[in-house]
Amino acid sequence: MQIIVEVPGKLPDAVHSTPQQFEQEAKMAMAVKLYEMKRLSSGMAASLVGMNRVQFLGELHRYGVAVIDMDDAELAEDIANA
Repeated sequence: MQIIVEVPGKLPDAVHSTPQQFEQEAKMAMAVKLYEMKRLSSGMAASLVGMNRVQFLGELHRYGVAVIDMDDAELAEDIANA
């Protein structure tokens, strides 16, 4: 499947990147947001941007997204079940 998004031709220059870098960054931003919204697993999000799961998880901090997103009760339950 392919999604086509029209952007102004000057946009990559405005953000100091090449068109290819801009495309990759846009894919990464979409994957990170869908992961954050719990719409994609980390593996599926990684696949979307062409990297492995560990690499994807390692990049989340750049977007202010936590790798593990549990509240205190969920974390306590997870620890109890370990």
